[in-house]
This record gives sequence, C-alpha cells and structure tokens, in this order.
Amino acid sequence: MMRFLSQLYTIYALFWFAFFTLLAFPFVLIFSFFGRRRGGNLICSMARIWADIWYFVLGIRHENIFESSYDPSRNYIFLFNHISYMDIPCLFKAIRKQPFRVLGKEEIKKIPVFGFIYSRGAVMVDRGDTMRRARSVRALKSLLKHHISIGIFPEGTFNETGKALKSFYGGAFRIAVETQTPIKPVLFLDNYNILNNRELLGLKHGRSRAVFLEEISPEGFNLKQISLFKQKVYTIMENKLKDYQVSWIQSPAE
Repeated sequence: MMRFLSQLYTIYALFWFAFFTLLAFPFVLIFSFFGRRRGGNLICSMARIWADIWYFVLGIRHENIFESSYDPSRNYIFLFNHISYMDIPCLFKAIRKQPFRVLGKEEIKKIPVFGFIYSRGAVMVDRGDTMRRARSVRALKSLLKHHISIGIFPEGTFNETGKALKSFYGGAFRIAVETQTPIKPVLFLDNYNILNNRELLGLKHGRSRAVFLEEISPEGFNLKQISLFKQKVYTIMENKLKDYQVSWIQSPAE
C-alpha cells in the first residue's frame, strides 16, 4: 500500500514538474535574447521561483543551515555532493542571494523542454570531449570574471559507492587556484531519502536540508598541488557528511 501511494505521489510530482516547466518555457525563450550573462541571471532567478513553487506543492520543507555564512557580494565556487535527481532543484533552494551558474552534463540537453531551459541557465560540459571540456572551463572562468558565482558537482555523477562521497574530478580545484576564488562546500543531506536513483517512482515528501560549510581558500596552493587541495576539500566534506549520519553510507558488512 505504501509503495502504491509513493508511486501516486511521484506521478503527482511529475505532473506539476512538467506543468511548471512548460509554464517557464516561453519566459526562457524571451530571456535568451538578453545574452548569456544577463539572460542567464534572469533564468537563474526564475528557476528559484520554480523550485519554491514546486517544493511547496510537493510539501517538501527546505532549510538552509549555515555552519558558516558567506558574503553574497563575493564570488564563490559552490561545491555540492551528488546523490539524487533532487539535487538540481535543491541547489536553487540553497543559493538564493546571488547570480550563479551550475556546470551541467551535456546529456541533460536531450530531455525535452527541460533540457533546453537547463542549457540556457547552466554551463554544459561533455567530459568525453577534450575541446568541449576546455570550452566549458573557459566559460566558467569568464563568469567568475563578471562576478557570477559557479556551482559544480565535483563527483561528476551520482554517488553509488555506498560511501559518503565518490572521487572528485579536479576541474573545480584548478579553476579555484587559477582564479583565486574560494570554494564554498554545500552538503545536501536529505535528497537521497526523498528520491534515490534506484527508485525513480519512489518519491517521498519530507524535509530537505542544505548545509553551508566554511569557505576554503585556494591561497597557498599552486597548480602542482591541485591534488592536495582537492583532497583537503574532499576530507572536509566527507567528514561532515559522516557527522550528519547521512543515510546512503553503508557499513563494510553491507
């Protein structure tokens, strides 16, 4: 019975997801004419409204927890852990006070309507193509230069390891060192409980928390020390996820 109700709730959520996405589509078309920077900022603001309304309709209660606050007038590289499809709307609930762009996977563009909207408000990356990957890095650096923060999932894809985090790619840390932009880790604690990628019709309502950790400066690291910088950030995020006892961490016996 509970499984059936969960499936009904998922269908209800998907209906409203599609409805609000279609409602946003003409606005995104209009905003696209304002250019990548200004238009992207408008799309980012609209995505926050979209996330607010969708979470309200679903009965999901979101809370931002600031273990360390931050200055919205400064640039940051926000790093998120990646554990669920709910991470995308959740990041718009988390980053509220400044324009930013998230680095998204190229294959998302294939999703009808949503893929178009997402590609207009994000920087897309094809990790399998060296030239396109380099172009994405240049785009991210350009955004930072124009006082637009960026958001990156350093794991690259869903963490299915049973550990707090899977291994990180190095791109975010190289950009941080090259541009001297601080990294601000943000942990999503509950998205796996709301929707894990093994049960796509198992959406649940409840609480959603995003925890802002202390910013980590790249000062003192050079390009030969990217792996050290990456490991420092990884360890901080991993330990904090363990402290919060997130549900996806499995014991060795499991």
